[in-house]
Amino acid sequence: MKISIRRAGTVCVLTFLLLAGGCRKPRKTTSAPNTTDYSDNLQPLVASTQLSFLRWPNISDYQPLVKTFYDDRNYEIAWTRDGKPTAAALGFIRAFADADAKGLSPDDYDSSRWPARLASLSPQAEDAVAQFDIAMTISVMRYISDLRMGRVNPQHFNFDINVAQKKYNLAEFVSDNAVDVTEVPKLISTVEPGSDEYRLAEQALARYLQLAKQQQEEDDLPLPTVAAPLSPGQGYPAAPQLLKRLELEGDIDAAEVQNPQPKLFTRQLSQGVLSYQHRHGIAEDGKLTRQTINSLNVPLSDRVTQLQDSLERWRWLPDQYINPRLIVNLPEFVLRGYAADHTLDFTMKVVVGKVVGEHETPVFAHMMRYLVFRPYWNVPTDIARKELVPHLKGAGPGYLEAHNYEVVNSKGQVLTSYTTRQVAQGGVMVREKPGPKNSLGLVKFMFPNQYDIYLHSTPALSLFERSRRDFSHGCVRVQKADELAAWVLDSQQIDHEDWDLDKVHEAMLNGPDNHTIALKTPLPIVIFYATAWAEDDGSVNFFDDIYDYDQELQQVLTKGPPYPVKPEPVAAKAKPGDTA
Repeated sequence: MKISIRRAGTVCVLTFLLLAGGCRKPRKTTSAPNTTDYSDNLQPLVASTQLSFLRWPNISDYQPLVKTFYDDRNYEIAWTRDGKPTAAALGFIRAFADADAKGLSPDDYDSSRWPARLASLSPQAEDAVAQFDIAMTISVMRYISDLRMGRVNPQHFNFDINVAQKKYNLAEFVSDNAVDVTEVPKLISTVEPGSDEYRLAEQALARYLQLAKQQQEEDDLPLPTVAAPLSPGQGYPAAPQLLKRLELEGDIDAAEVQNPQPKLFTRQLSQGVLSYQHRHGIAEDGKLTRQTINSLNVPLSDRVTQLQDSLERWRWLPDQYINPRLIVNLPEFVLRGYAADHTLDFTMKVVVGKVVGEHETPVFAHMMRYLVFRPYWNVPTDIARKELVPHLKGAGPGYLEAHNYEVVNSKGQVLTSYTTRQVAQGGVMVREKPGPKNSLGLVKFMFPNQYDIYLHSTPALSLFERSRRDFSHGCVRVQKADELAAWVLDSQQIDHEDWDLDKVHEAMLNGPDNHTIALKTPLPIVIFYATAWAEDDGSVNFFDDIYDYDQELQQVLTKGPPYPVKPEPVAAKAKPGDTA
């Protein structure tokens, strides 16, 4: 290309190039060399934090990275050659268009604007080439970062998950790995989380995008509700519509329905409803209830959003937690345990924090480091004030002792004399004594964290029979704590002893109080929040957004980039004491 006069000042004279080895800095990229003919056009764009030709003009979060990218390339363009897009650029443009299949928004990567930009390219269209290059660099950086670690920093929601350790040096990564890539999908697969659960959710999303489109095209009317639950054999005028809806997600095969009744809720429809209830955390009775109908009437486009939100949270997890040994899915009220090779070992019902009263269980990832058999429960001051002090005022001295509590000072010494005011103000500590009636049960599983949240057993076993199980003060109660303890301690070889179920029972029932067993190999555990969970058999389970965590995430995402990176202010926890 002919060098214009206005760029002449940036070009070194031939003599100096020969004698001094050139005036440009060494390239800091392994990508193939390209032209610097557009450097004057690039430089003002690189220096700006606002670019009006982008869908989201504010690039303040990426501008330093873009500057490093072009500095390292000595302001060579990256995404065109001779005025034509490179194979890598075209590959990424296709990936941007399909971003929704990854749970992302095509708009975040200017998907609708690339056709016009491609049409405007030519070697002489210097501004168009420069704008194309900058837009592609920003979009590729954003796309790779979003796939790698999610769009919103989880600490914005006060979740204790550190995504910083997952960060690429984006300027270097894009220049060395993306600029000349020949297989964009292959590169993308190396960026995404390497877990089966993530891949299954991604496959489920592709399916539900098609189902949502089908449902929208067919424009189905909502199913009419019922005044009372319907049992098989009872009349339901919308039976054909119900059959069609159950067939859509595979809960029933219409081809196998014998003698369909146009106005009857048949036994076969009941079996389809039972399958649907199982996938949606609804009481599994096979009856057509109002709750079931309300769930059936949720548009599948909303289910798409649930899958997208779940994928976002999978991307948040640091590498050591992407395949955790234990994972609690809060809206599902289920704990899963995985073997070292990440095959599923068991599932177990759990009880999680109450929706009301600010007891929601947070999302975080930590290492389980020890167990405590026959623990004390150190009652947090705020719980003591709200739940115990009113009884103290009414029943008077002796109430706590009569209900398995004792009062201790800061040194752990049991007090026989104290006042209600001291209890209310935290001047003394109330603790529940170990034993079968203790609120923490007979064992707790500890993974130190800022929320003072842990897993523990419970004497209130009847709560596990509920389909919705949010009853705790924030901690996670497990259904079969003895089996979990044996699983955790298995193969740990602690004190050269085998911790089988019998030994665990002995420690729980007859062992010393407040007995700590440290794990030689800490186990990664994730307290997770996915309102959509894909199974190996292709089925997908959906759950209510009990804490509105999905809603909060969507409120942020709908505003577009730049997305928040700073945490919200955290209210100080009431200390001392243990959540339960």
